[in-house]
Amino acid sequence: MVKSVSRPARQGFLSIILHAHLPYVRHPEHDSFFEENWLFEAITECYLPLIGVLDRLHADNVDYRLTLSLSPTLISMLRDDLLQTRYLKYLHSRLELAEKEIIRTRRQPAYQKLARLYRRFFSNALNTYQDRYQGDLLTAFKKHQATGRLELITTAATHGFLPLLNVSETAVRSQINTGIATFKTYLGCAPAGFWLPECGYYPGLEAVLADAGIRYFFVDTHGITDASPQPRHGVYAPIACANGVAAFGRDPESSRQVWSAKEGYPGDADYREYYSDIGFERELDYIAPYILDGKIRINTGIKYHRVTGGNQPKDIYNPRQARAKAHEHARDFIDKRLRQIDQLRAAMDRPPIIVAPYDAELFGHWWFEGACWLECVLRLASENANGVELISCGDYLTQQPAPQAATPAASTWGDEGYSGYWINEANDWIYPLLHKAELDMEKLVRDVHGLTVTPLQSRALNQAARSILLAQASDWPFIMKSGTTVDYANKRITDYLARFNYLHDSFRKNRLNERYLTALEIMDNIFPDIDFRDYNSSSVRAGFKSHPYQRKA
Repeated sequence: MVKSVSRPARQGFLSIILHAHLPYVRHPEHDSFFEENWLFEAITECYLPLIGVLDRLHADNVDYRLTLSLSPTLISMLRDDLLQTRYLKYLHSRLELAEKEIIRTRRQPAYQKLARLYRRFFSNALNTYQDRYQGDLLTAFKKHQATGRLELITTAATHGFLPLLNVSETAVRSQINTGIATFKTYLGCAPAGFWLPECGYYPGLEAVLADAGIRYFFVDTHGITDASPQPRHGVYAPIACANGVAAFGRDPESSRQVWSAKEGYPGDADYREYYSDIGFERELDYIAPYILDGKIRINTGIKYHRVTGGNQPKDIYNPRQARAKAHEHARDFIDKRLRQIDQLRAAMDRPPIIVAPYDAELFGHWWFEGACWLECVLRLASENANGVELISCGDYLTQQPAPQAATPAASTWGDEGYSGYWINEANDWIYPLLHKAELDMEKLVRDVHGLTVTPLQSRALNQAARSILLAQASDWPFIMKSGTTVDYANKRITDYLARFNYLHDSFRKNRLNERYLTALEIMDNIFPDIDFRDYNSSSVRAGFKSHPYQRKA
């Protein structure tokens, strides 16, 4: 148990939000697929450790508060039978590799100690996943939500970048409404909050959120500081849009402490080095059974070195030293929040709220000790003697006076704060194609409105709607700009658009091929309850509440 010095009574609030999202990657047409490892690594290194944190906090009756955003694509993949089966195979292969490493390092005690650590790590993951939660991690999150300490929220259906989809009101509504419907189906409740993909906001978006039953959303710092009129309390209190939906802004200081490549905690020399992995360091013959097709080197999750520093040779990883540093950094994080609150409180007519949103995958995957750090932070902030209280943004709205009325500024949390990372010379070619497909879909649905649609036609239209949503994911243009798996991102977009165009043209020509349609339904089986009729833009707009700040991009 982490202990802290005695503090005065609570004077302000801290809200930590983790956004858990991965793009929809599922390839039943292949025996294995490299990009499916994104999910398997995140489950092993992030989601299961996070569940472990929540389980321990619950067992110790720690009165924490945490918000977790689960994207609809991630929700769907976590519940997918095929991916669950493949994940178990992945875990067993990692356990086998760890055993192999224990034998290989028998004359290297320090390395063998780490190999044994990884065997325990993978064994615990298998026990939690298979035995404790029977492969259903959503059950674990729902269990903790039921305690009132974990608030679950969601985001757009496929994490579509809404400011650039806003040429079509229907596209934005479809992303938001499908996302919320998916959350309700799997989690059994409606979310009060909404994570805007990439924190991408444009004035008028709050009208669609309000129609979907959303109370609050998040924007980056300048979305609040550049709001109109200028908020009195900056990012340390929410603002209310004209329709009452609240916007919370990201605190730059707490963000910098975790995210900054130079100042952030994860870059400390004592932490585990992410980029040092035996998948790239061992002989190919040795590692072949555990990499892609026995030829393409990939991360295995077994890493023996710490960050060290600069261009120095990497020292061997010391888990005890790293955990001690995570505790130290947790205390530093809380102390800095207390100092912030002390400075803010005197000038505010309400307790300040420090909003600290992060990608969930940082904690454990990119920053191996991140889950330990998070647990320490939650324990420290939950102690009665501290001057900071953990809270969810929904509870803050309920407890505090009405927020100041203002309209956030158009903004994202991407590089330079706007849309440049999602539309640039590397990816701008996709948007005319996305917009054309969206308009073709809307016209198709309008044309069949009031007509008898056969079951086969209905399936085709629903699958066309899925294809559009999948093509709209913000992940693909992001990857094109970042230059990582560019070929795969290009193929995802072109494949989804080709599937839509095939379905659209086949429907128009009355030449639907049921066998091919069934194949598409098997490959892209997300959103089973989708209804193409939601693309009837005339009926959508009939229920649309006009907003003075609504605009088209």
